[in-house]
Parts: sequence; C-alpha cells; structure tokens
Amino acid sequence: MKSNTITIDGQEVPFTPGQTIIEAATAADVYIPHLCHNPEFKPHGSCKLCTVQVNGRNCSACTMPAAEGQQVLNNTKELNETRRSITQMLFVEGNHFCPSCEKTGNCQLQAVGYYVGMLDTHFPHFFPNRNVDASHPDVMLDLDRCILCELCVRASRDVDGKTVFGIAGRGMQSHLVVNADSGKLVDTDMSARDKAAQVCPVGAILVKRTAYEHPIGQRTYDHENIAEVSLEHDHALTGGEHG
Repeated sequence: MKSNTITIDGQEVPFTPGQTIIEAATAADVYIPHLCHNPEFKPHGSCKLCTVQVNGRNCSACTMPAAEGQQVLNNTKELNETRRSITQMLFVEGNHFCPSCEKTGNCQLQAVGYYVGMLDTHFPHFFPNRNVDASHPDVMLDLDRCILCELCVRASRDVDGKTVFGIAGRGMQSHLVVNADSGKLVDTDMSARDKAAQVCPVGAILVKRTAYEHPIGQRTYDHENIAEVSLEHDHALTGGEHG
C-alpha cells in the first residue's frame, strides 16, 4: 500500500494523517527553522519563522496539516531572507545583548540568528523599557528578552496546571504578564521544577543560581548548529519514529 507523501524541496517525505508539515519534516530529518514550535505542545504559529511555501501559498509549517500531493518549498532564497528579517526584528524589538546574557550559547534565538546568516540587526533598535522581576526565590523573569512565543504560557497551563503566565495587549502592545494581583512571580505557585521554567527559548525565564554553569565549549550550540540540536531534541520527544 502506497504511503502518504509530501514533497519538500524535491524530496519525498512520508507522513501519517494528522501530522503537520513540520512534524513530517522533522521525522524525515528535514529542519524547518522555528522558535515557538515545540512537539510537546499544541501548534501555535506565532513566530512565523517556520513559514514555507505550499503549492505556491505561504503558510506556517507548524500549523499546516500535511496532505497528499503537497509541494513544499522550505530552503529558498526568498524564504531564508524573510526568516532573517523576522529574526532581526525579534532582536531589535526586545533588548537582546548576547555577550552579557546568561543564556548565550544556549539561546535558540541566538542560534537561529547564526543559522539564517544574520550578520547585523539591520533595523533600528527599539530599546523598550521593560521590567525585570527577581521577586521569586528561585526563578527570574526578564521581559527584556521575551519574544512572545507563549511556550511558558502553554507549559504552565497544559503541563503544570497552574496558568502562571498569560499574554495581555494586542499588536505592538502585546506583552507577557504574571497571573497574580501584584503581577509578581513571588505571588504565584510557580516552582523552578515547573515545565514553564524550563521551556523558554531565550533568556526571559531563568532559574536562579544556574547562570554560566556551562563554560564556553560546553554549551548547547558550541559544537552543533540549531538544525542538528532541534532534530535530535524533537526525535527524542517523539521516540525517533518516522511518519
């Protein structure tokens, strides 16, 4: 019986009904850049970094179901330039200063920047005035670095069952909030062991007393690029099974 397949950049990729394009691609060791996608949570489609072209139409690979006959373009000059621009905008919209950040070398945004060939930020920096919440005894929240991927929101709600985080505002006014009357982490039931404390792809949520534990040469992206790390990580979560 013929398996269901899609074509990604000329390569036939099998899929099972219900899989998204990015899930089918990952199972076939095809990396599609992403930040807000995590196979442990429902698709979200907020960062748009995983945008691919399907039968001539742009869509998010993390939310688009795989379907027989799809012709998918992923690694094209136009798409890669768009991803580079998105990454540049994420850098200038927040306050991301990699050399002084505790997450450097382990940051997915930084690693994506390298992957897409980002040599500068191109756009003027916004330098927004954002707060740092160090009120919690074990977890620090630095909103300077938040990219609104909502992974902490989904982790707290779907795994921890605590709804510690939420998103308020719309458009340029969107921002991460803490669900407490005071707006402070110390007044929530969050724990450093919570999934929400572990999933941030940047340095917005940090477990205290763990900074710089891994010296240069032993950090996540010192020897592998984000494509290799991401595929290994997602295979481990899905049992390494192909579609």
